[in-house]
Amino acid sequence: MSERASERVPAVERWLAWRYLATRQREGFVSFIAIFSLIGVALGVATLIVVLSVMGGFRELLIGRIIGMNGHVVVMARDGLLQAKPDLLAALQSVPNVRGVRLTLERQALVSANGQTRGAVLRGVPRDDLLSRQIVASNIVQGDIAEFGRKPGVVIGEQLRRAMRLRVGDMITVVTHRLNESGTIAPRYTDYEVLASFSSRRYEFDNTLVFVPLQALQEELEYGPETVSSIDLELTDAAAAPALAARLAKTLGRDDLKIADWLSLNSRFAGALQVERVMMFIILSLIVLVAAMNVVASFTMLVRVKRGSIAILRTMGAGSGTIMRAFFMSAAAVGLVGTIIGTALGLLVCASMPAIIGALTRMTNAGGSGVNWVEIEFIASMPVRVQATEVVAVAIVAIVLSLAAAAYPAWRSTRVEPVEGLRYE
Repeated sequence: MSERASERVPAVERWLAWRYLATRQREGFVSFIAIFSLIGVALGVATLIVVLSVMGGFRELLIGRIIGMNGHVVVMARDGLLQAKPDLLAALQSVPNVRGVRLTLERQALVSANGQTRGAVLRGVPRDDLLSRQIVASNIVQGDIAEFGRKPGVVIGEQLRRAMRLRVGDMITVVTHRLNESGTIAPRYTDYEVLASFSSRRYEFDNTLVFVPLQALQEELEYGPETVSSIDLELTDAAAAPALAARLAKTLGRDDLKIADWLSLNSRFAGALQVERVMMFIILSLIVLVAAMNVVASFTMLVRVKRGSIAILRTMGAGSGTIMRAFFMSAAAVGLVGTIIGTALGLLVCASMPAIIGALTRMTNAGGSGVNWVEIEFIASMPVRVQATEVVAVAIVAIVLSLAAAAYPAWRSTRVEPVEGLRYE
């Protein structure tokens, strides 16, 4: 008999939990608060998933554009310029996980056209390297990048082209300098044709970069054919860059070389993104915490409303554990269901983000707000990267907070004494 009774206890507790959740006329207000607590948990979880996914997408896009211009690992000379000897290039190309080796010669310069002069960064690269650099080749605004290296011309950032009112085919004057034998600095003037312009959607690149054929820049600066500023390594896995840079420094064993990975070169930027991500997770978790506090309030009120029912159950032989588990399951169900709904809603919004942004763009343009969506496409594109680990972490946090919120009302239900509960019934 006792075994059958123990088998029926879970069913009784589930029935009691459902009854406590069901809306009745007397405790309708309590159920109303419970429903809004569920909605609060769902919205908090959905908001966390959407915000973390969007921030992750922006982080990946920003880092991708930085890496796309500079490479995953950069090999430089500690003093002066680097001599890219064939043995050094062969050693770098033989390293596992290295997909490409790019030579770069960089120099500060002035560019002049249409009566304007602006500072720029000349970056000499081989023709094949620029054509294979997707951040440039896939974002050509005007002109034809295929002409690069075939005739004396340059590829410039779109913002720089607009600022100097240039068109494809116009000539610009590049002003560099050299040190004479007497120790004085003499300017050098070279005319180039504008072959194309690119838009990487990073202001510091689009407003300053001027790509020049590597051989032409070496001849202009009177450098040898092996003289470069750096050798950029493109890896198959960007996350392996720090470990590979450390291993490469030991393998080469050259004190005259400085080897740095993209993370150390952009440590402040990457660190700021990581701190912002963690802080946003903590701050938005407070939304779920507020909803969990509503669960505590609503089910604590429910315990007071159900004092008589609890007392009757106790007099009929129900143990305090049965009552406690029934209230715990009832309160926890609000958080668990809210977490499930919120997770599904957050993933649905992430999947529908392009359509949502497109609709908002059309509405904004239809309203005649004058917003130039081409200029702010980097923001308007709203990149989304959903990571399973982040979704699981959000769900775990929401569930833990919900279970913690359910514990207090369940404990309060065990404090109801049958005599006190039936006194005013």
